[in-house]
Amino acid sequence: MVNILHRVAIKSSTAEVYSALTSAEGLAGWWATDTTGKGNDVGGILQFRFAAGGFDLKVIELDPGKHVQWEVVEGPEEWVGTRVDWSLQQADDYAVVMFEHRGWKEPVEFMYHCSTKWAIFLMSLKSLVETGEGAPDPRDVKIDNWN
Repeated sequence: MVNILHRVAIKSSTAEVYSALTSAEGLAGWWATDTTGKGNDVGGILQFRFAAGGFDLKVIELDPGKHVQWEVVEGPEEWVGTRVDWSLQQADDYAVVMFEHRGWKEPVEFMYHCSTKWAIFLMSLKSLVETGEGAPDPRDVKIDNWN
């Protein structure tokens, strides 16, 4: 198994970042404008729809201000069964986000694409929390024909 790993510091509280990761409104502000579901209940399903397709993620773990974990239950074959993990720590005026998209079976070309897109969306999360304006799909940075 292989994983996508990223770290970003956001000038904010972990509570604000946690809210952006667990509310449909927050998620729509940085990841996909077409977001529905319940991100603040363990067992809830979040549905994200993009121009190139969509994902359904089940909320596996929640620890307010500290941790969020999802399992991909519907979407591209490479994603199904993987987990998306957000660990949050407060460091002075910054919420430090340790991000993992783990459980990929192998490092296929699509994983390279997704790693870059996750970095782009993490910058969108940072922008949303710090300025009030993210760049979710379809306003995100496009990197290739998969978008």
